[in-house]
Amino acid sequence: MHEVNEKATTTQPQFFTTPGHGERLQAETRYSQAVRIGDRVEISGQGGWHSDLPFPTFPEDLEAEIVQTFENIERTLAAAGATWRDVISVNSYHVPESPGFIGETHNRVMVEQFRERMGDRTPIWTEIGVPALAAPKMRVEIRVTAITGDSRV
Repeated sequence: MHEVNEKATTTQPQFFTTPGHGERLQAETRYSQAVRIGDRVEISGQGGWHSDLPFPTFPEDLEAEIVQTFENIERTLAAAGATWRDVISVNSYHVPESPGFIGETHNRVMVEQFRERMGDRTPIWTEIGVPALAAPKMRVEIRVTAITGDSRV
């Protein structure tokens, strides 16, 4: 993990990983979980895995998996010097609960987490149904973009 200077104006990319699962992924699959260029932070898709258990371990309950995904995003944003209150864009990928509809649980819990973590901020959001994600039993993956510091909207 790197130190982040809030006043940084560099346009050079700085890459970040979160302790635990992020470090394992970086070593095994050669990617970082976040990149910061100036005040812009982009994070790769995060899932609802438990960082302290062997990967991939996900909650059995869909609601708990979505909440854990938001927790993992929060940790990743923090590693790069951002918070949920800095988020301007969300792309979420969901394995549908039934054919033809992502599902009430996905939608309800996503909106609840937005309200809890972002307050009045209303980022743009694209919600996409997919047949499968990167790990067995994974049902949700979320990618966000944040703007920090003086460039906040």
